[in-house]
Amino acid sequence: MPLQANPATPVSIDESNSATPSSELKRPHASENQDLPTTAIVIEEAEVLHASIRAGSIAQIVVAAIAVIGLLYLLKLVMVTTLVAILLAFVVEPLVGWFARIRIPRSVGALIAVALLVCVAANLTYFFYNRAVDFAIELPNYSGKIHDTLANFRAQTTRLEESTRSVLASPKVGKQPLAVEVQEAPGLSRVISAGTGTLGEVVLAISFIPFLIYFMLTWKDHMLAATVRLFPKEHRLVAHRTAGRISAMIRSFIIGNVLIGLVGAGVSTVVFWYVGIPYFYFLGVITGFASLVPYLGVFLAVLPPLAAGIGTVDRTGVAIIVLSVIGLHLIAMNVLYPKIVGKRLRLNPLVVTLSLFFWAWIWGAMGLILAVPLVGATKIVCDYVDSLRGLGAWLGE
Repeated sequence: MPLQANPATPVSIDESNSATPSSELKRPHASENQDLPTTAIVIEEAEVLHASIRAGSIAQIVVAAIAVIGLLYLLKLVMVTTLVAILLAFVVEPLVGWFARIRIPRSVGALIAVALLVCVAANLTYFFYNRAVDFAIELPNYSGKIHDTLANFRAQTTRLEESTRSVLASPKVGKQPLAVEVQEAPGLSRVISAGTGTLGEVVLAISFIPFLIYFMLTWKDHMLAATVRLFPKEHRLVAHRTAGRISAMIRSFIIGNVLIGLVGAGVSTVVFWYVGIPYFYFLGVITGFASLVPYLGVFLAVLPPLAAGIGTVDRTGVAIIVLSVIGLHLIAMNVLYPKIVGKRLRLNPLVVTLSLFFWAWIWGAMGLILAVPLVGATKIVCDYVDSLRGLGAWLGE
């Protein structure tokens, strides 16, 4: 007979197979408890890794910047000589181009242009050297005015020192020995031998400049094409445009500075002649071109005429000199310079000031001359590189 289940009899259910206890439904799985701290640890380790990578990148940038600054300082003579040769090559490039248009080979035209440049530089050096020697010889003739002007100041300083010494000095018990210092008189041979090394390096660098200019002029097209081919094909057009814009900037910078310097030299010469300063033509040229140095040029331009006019110029003449030099500097830097040179550079004043300070620290006086074109070229490069356009915007106006 078939078995029939008793409805009153409970049916047993295997809890291990077909049912899950309520306690296990509420409890998370053990693997899930382990994944939560593991994920947090992985995220923390990734953040530490990224932070260490960023710190390493910053450290590498700092080390690279220090290395570049050190190389710039160590290679001062080479870099300054090369950059001066580049500027002078841009000066004579129009003459070489004119020779090429009249069917003169570029090598011959470059040779003629360099020879003319050397002759002009030699004549100007000879002229200004003679004027400087004459000025130095006649300077003591009217230097008595300088001593009279500073006499009161020295007397007051001496009285102040004596009063301070009498207050601070300890009471004297007896005579104390006087300290005697014996110094060797500086002879001419000692002075010459002390400066022989630096003078020899400068002369050697100057002797290289004509050859550098000649080869820069003759190999201009080849070097430009070879430089552009250093970049990948997709960036060569941008490199060519960047080089062309830098060339136009340097050319505009040189022509603009020469024109502004000539205007300043002419006006300064007339003013110094009117006031009665000796060697007014010599000092006028110095003042006109020294005033081209941004911000610092006004101090460099006003000192030579004041030094020359101390013995011959009254207070009215001194005021005329100071006001004329400051006025010329302000007009040149704020009116003429932006119209002639500023269209190509477009640098903000803070960047120009910082660049002058930096390059003067690295290269001295030549750094003041080369600072503006170097920063201008840097800005042009930054404008054409996507990753550096932020820096280019910071350098610009």
